[in-house]
Amino acid sequence: MSIPATATDPYVVKIPYPTDGSLPATGGDSLTQDLNLYYNAGDIAWILTSTALVLLMIPGVGFFYSGLARRKSALSLLWLSVMGTAVISLQWFFWGYSLAFSHTASKFIGNLDNIGLRGVLGQPSVGSHLIPDLLYAVYQCMFACITVVLAVGAVAERGRMLPCLLYMFIWSTLIYDPIACWTWNPRGWIAIKGGLDFAGGTPVHISSGTAALAYSYMLGKRRGHGTQELNYRPHNVTHIVIGTVFLWVGWFGFNAGSALGANLRAVMAAVVTNLAACVGGMTWCLVDYRLEKKWSTVGFCSGVIAGLVAITPGSGYVPAWAAVVFGVCGGVCCNYATKLKYFLRCDDALDIFAVHGIGGLVGNILTGFFAADYIAHLDGYTVIDGGWLNHHWIQLGYQLADSFSGGAYSFFGTCIILGILDFIGRYIPALRLRASPEEEILGIDDVEIGEFAYDYVELSRDVKPLEDDDLSQNSGAAEYMPGQAYIPDEHPEKSHESTRSTQPLRDLQFVDQ
Repeated sequence: MSIPATATDPYVVKIPYPTDGSLPATGGDSLTQDLNLYYNAGDIAWILTSTALVLLMIPGVGFFYSGLARRKSALSLLWLSVMGTAVISLQWFFWGYSLAFSHTASKFIGNLDNIGLRGVLGQPSVGSHLIPDLLYAVYQCMFACITVVLAVGAVAERGRMLPCLLYMFIWSTLIYDPIACWTWNPRGWIAIKGGLDFAGGTPVHISSGTAALAYSYMLGKRRGHGTQELNYRPHNVTHIVIGTVFLWVGWFGFNAGSALGANLRAVMAAVVTNLAACVGGMTWCLVDYRLEKKWSTVGFCSGVIAGLVAITPGSGYVPAWAAVVFGVCGGVCCNYATKLKYFLRCDDALDIFAVHGIGGLVGNILTGFFAADYIAHLDGYTVIDGGWLNHHWIQLGYQLADSFSGGAYSFFGTCIILGILDFIGRYIPALRLRASPEEEILGIDDVEIGEFAYDYVELSRDVKPLEDDDLSQNSGAAEYMPGQAYIPDEHPEKSHESTRSTQPLRDLQFVDQ
């Protein structure tokens, strides 16, 4: 039989963390002290769960990008998503976390006090006193991973793998870590100014979107760009749907987890995240319907992502009804932004800048309008001046400064990094950024991976087009339906073995590659 709670019952029993500097940087000696006493088990459990949810988003990005690309380069994009996670996790352990979230960081970048996660254990994190440093480190590691994976989709169908991996490590160190520091570290200049970015409008989306734009410029246009050769549809819409589902589910950990505790603020973030995704998907689908009178699955999935991107910076600051505005504005603006690549004369193959760069900018601006002080205080301790809802007019200026400084730093920094790598590639062929024209024709999967997303070999060997002489000699020809593959019976003129191709896979030509 349960005992009803009374108003005098404490909500949680824990010991406040000493603030007199008496404990070491690790938070105490785990051999003689129970470091768990300073934290709520529910908060730790939720952030651990959110960490796993954000990790789930990374293969979601891979599936989404893979479905949008052509078959012959589909696997390379999946490979980059999982390999990128490995590279950035190592970078984050080595010095990434220290450069972004050291307790004694400058206004622009951290130091190496926590290199190799040295001293990162039980002390309250710079993000929130509700969780320890070590938990914050692994949670933010997933943000660093997915940001880089979002950006490197720009290599689609023409970029080489090895220089891309090297670029990941350098870009995360020189671009992502400083932007994360000045946005989320309390010592960062944006945080001091009062910029509001709950879950990564600038560090994740604007930085990855502008980096993808720069990477697309530095690689150049794909072979056949602007001609009928590249007039193709996404090769696997099922992959796009699967990727969208992974991202949609994972985004609950991305946004609601950024409350850094199990509280009402996290609940509100989950509510607005789902609502903005739904509205964004419907909006994009309707905008596309006016052109082709078709209910596009790809359009709906793109709109869901646009809505999620837009709500990201404001998810812990805005009321539920504002999520509808975020979803509509995100869906419309990102949809029309897909045309920007023609104006910019850039082959952004997967529209990363349109969805993430523009979507992040839209979200940051709307946060300046709709941020509310009472929503931020749902966690019980966060105090903000709010946005225009609270008549805090200057907030929009802070949001614009955050957006354009982060975007410009990421774009021009990416150009410099890739320019140096491209220069080195002239002398070290393994570091050439772009595949050769011959390699591009064969496909990045064949040239760089040596494996394929799909096995077409047996299909090509065992199924042959229907020929006139087969119709005349086959007794079952009357049962053949147009468009049906025909496998001939054994007969003297043409045996089953004669349909087996002796060509290597790279020489086989498919109509839709």
